[in-house]
Amino acid sequence: MMARPLRFAISAAVFAADRISKLWIENHISAWETWPVIPGVLNIVHTQNRGAAFGLLAESEGPWRTLILIGLSALVMSFVAVQLWKFPHRTWPGGNWTLTALSLVLGGAIGNLYDRIWRGSVTDFIQVFIGPLEWPSFNVADAAISTGAVMLLLSLSRGEPAVRKSEV
Repeated sequence: MMARPLRFAISAAVFAADRISKLWIENHISAWETWPVIPGVLNIVHTQNRGAAFGLLAESEGPWRTLILIGLSALVMSFVAVQLWKFPHRTWPGGNWTLTALSLVLGGAIGNLYDRIWRGSVTDFIQVFIGPLEWPSFNVADAAISTGAVMLLLSLSRGEPAVRKSEV
């Protein structure tokens, strides 16, 4: 079973990669400037997202949007941190796969929450196209959260037996 320090080190590494990448974008690319990486497929673009992941709620106005986004992020982070701390005493299936997934989600949530609290928006910079369709811009934190969520769903859907206290 993955040790607690490693679980939180993964989250810290995601947070660090997210902060470093966002700072680099903010200091080297002007707002809305686009750098094609793979023309028609992948661009680097500097945007500020005032909403949730992938631009959800970005058009909403008022202090409630910010309070809801910060509050929801803090609740998710708290839940995930508790699960990482207590695992395997909780009955989550999947072992290290689940721990890695939760660590990715926590690191990403911390990265975006940091931006939202200190800047009021989140820097997004990865822009992907699938044929004529454009995926909403995202960042390292969003990618970690999405990857962790998919890993968690796969882990939970496998139906592996849950870890019990007696097995620790």
